[in-house]
Amino acid sequence: MEQYSILGRIGEGAHGIVFKAKHIETGETVALKKVALRRLEDGIPNQALREIKALQEIEDNQYVVKLKDVFPHGTGFVLVFDFMLSDLSEVIRNSRRPLTPAQVKGYMMMLLKGVAFLHHNNIMHRDLKPANLLISSSGHLKIADFGLARLFSERGERLYSHQVATRWYRAPELLYGARKYDEGVDLWAVGCIFGELLNSSPLFPGENDIEQLCCVLRVLGTPTQESWPEIVELPDYNKITFKENPAIPLEEIVPDTSPQAVDLLYKFLVYPSKQRCSARQALLHPYFFSSPLPAHHSELPIPQRGGRPPRQRLQAPPTDFSVDLPLQNSVVDPSLLQGHASCF
Repeated sequence: MEQYSILGRIGEGAHGIVFKAKHIETGETVALKKVALRRLEDGIPNQALREIKALQEIEDNQYVVKLKDVFPHGTGFVLVFDFMLSDLSEVIRNSRRPLTPAQVKGYMMMLLKGVAFLHHNNIMHRDLKPANLLISSSGHLKIADFGLARLFSERGERLYSHQVATRWYRAPELLYGARKYDEGVDLWAVGCIFGELLNSSPLFPGENDIEQLCCVLRVLGTPTQESWPEIVELPDYNKITFKENPAIPLEEIVPDTSPQAVDLLYKFLVYPSKQRCSARQALLHPYFFSSPLPAHHSELPIPQRGGRPPRQRLQAPPTDFSVDLPLQNSVVDPSLLQGHASCF
């Protein structure tokens, strides 16, 4: 720890406290996640090991937070990450006005690229939610917090815990106690995040597991063996019954939304996991190729922690070229060159 100067506390998770720090020698700003061991004989918590293993085994990706270093400290250890200014939940909660359709597309495109990368590497994140999608000062989104991540196989024979994912983003098979599942749990969460971006509020804000299931069934309708054949195999299928409830059109759930956005949302929020659209397929959906096109990261709001609204970006002078600015804001105004035409 001697090589870092602590600048402040960012937050606290289930397995550690996160600090903003500066590397004394290089001056680089980083995030330090300090994980304390309750008892030395217990060793390193499984979730911390999973996070380290998942991040060390995959190659660098611009949509996944980078683990820069790991070192022991006291009775625990410290994980060193790229410093990120805020997270998507702060952006959604503190925006002065709803995100524009282009901004929603920009965030969704970055999220899907990150999820596609993880799934290509056979990694289930199992806790995708806006608070785990970190945002840099330049507007880039990166997936973080791999404490619940697991490797999965195509055969799907492994048993996993169903007590994963934050409740509002938990797939219905998990709410029914599924022990065998696949990357579809991440895709359900992506759909929930998409709906939250469109509505500026959570789609399924249940206060407990039963109410969470009620929230889902109220919107998608009561599942049947025809609409969800696998439901009869789920451990908690017969433990609770719900009255027959017809589905509510998603157009009513996310009003003032384009037909392409609603169509893509439908492809994530389906009961059978295997029928959910993969992240790679979603990136080819017409939604991303229709007007308005996805916003460049420089056109996204600059998030602020602590409840402050996102700052508006300052426009650079017209003669200041920057790769982080839209082209029309970077080129020289032709009228400025008229007096110098004879020089060419």
